[in-house]
Amino acid sequence: MTPRTVLRLGALAAAGMVTAAQADDTLKIGFAVSLTDYLAPYDSPTVDGAKIAIDDLNADGGAAGQYQIEAMIRDVRSDTVQTSVVVQEFIDAGAQVIVVPCDDDPAIAGGLLAQQAEIPVFSTCATNAGLPGAIGDFYFVNYVADTIQGATLAEYAREQGYENAYLLVSPDTTYTGNLPEYFGEVFEELGGTVVGRGTYTFGQQDFSAEVTRITALDPQPDVIMTSAYEPDFPAFLRRLRGAGIDAAVLGSDGIDSPTTIALGDVSEGVVFTNAGAPVAGTRLADFFAQYEAVMGEPLTNSFAATGYDMMLVIDHAVREAGSLEGPALRDAIAAIDGLEVVTGTVTYKDRGRVPARAVALNRVGDGTVTHVDTRIIDPGLVPASR
Repeated sequence: MTPRTVLRLGALAAAGMVTAAQADDTLKIGFAVSLTDYLAPYDSPTVDGAKIAIDDLNADGGAAGQYQIEAMIRDVRSDTVQTSVVVQEFIDAGAQVIVVPCDDDPAIAGGLLAQQAEIPVFSTCATNAGLPGAIGDFYFVNYVADTIQGATLAEYAREQGYENAYLLVSPDTTYTGNLPEYFGEVFEELGGTVVGRGTYTFGQQDFSAEVTRITALDPQPDVIMTSAYEPDFPAFLRRLRGAGIDAAVLGSDGIDSPTTIALGDVSEGVVFTNAGAPVAGTRLADFFAQYEAVMGEPLTNSFAATGYDMMLVIDHAVREAGSLEGPALRDAIAAIDGLEVVTGTVTYKDRGRVPARAVALNRVGDGTVTHVDTRIIDPGLVPASR
């Protein structure tokens, strides 16, 4: 997401909210989201996509063709305490759905308040499958869960014939700590071997010691999996390739950014997961074109698309519930089975409020990202959430 986009949304946030044309029947959605600081590259495009969907829905009569949607957007600055403050303000303002940031701590802080108020709540793109259990039955995961991404990457790795894997993890978040372990668990279940694990801390710029440990392994890994993201992933990858290690590198949606491509030869061949690729002729490709037409700049990742998806989920729930009451909306979301969205389909039914949705595999090469495959993983391969 470019600075221009972040600034545009920041201006909207400074105004307090983006408001639909007033109507007697209004669905109020409170976006307590990070338009600045470290979560902005993920929350901002998600909000962009949601706003496009809201405009489309309102032009067609609103949610369920009946309720004009009022989007209240506030910047919580990637801060947990500020998220709680803003979520409470939205509750007091009568929000019927709440959206919280793309990280566990603010998602939990805001989610617990929404849970207590019996208001359905989504995170923009938090991927921890354990969050619904930690927050309660009004919380729903929106993006592809860590467990699903890890299992998909492990299946892909074994299909490529990789035998020995190395995991690079960080205990600083559940995303960077758990996702590689999910990969390792499924990789070994499918017959591979995890030959080593290394740890890093956020903002670590020198990976010399970690790379030295990798070079000393016997056998050498033929694949390295990490859920590191900026700025750690580029720093690690540069050091790894600089040491002459040519093992395949697999990553997750955190590196779905222009920075990865901009690494040039260093990132050549990196494969990562995200929520979808704009393959020609698909609804997602149409959305990418719509985004560019509306926003005046090309879309470079899938976060805006899943923001659009989230609004389609809410629209469907309102239609099925026939109500804006929190418990009725919660039950309607939980019953969704194969709803068509721009990235494919979404199923919440019997999934513990963690959606079953397609995962795209993408390869970096020649200064661009190429779609490798899109698949829905066998539920039997998905590991239990930690």
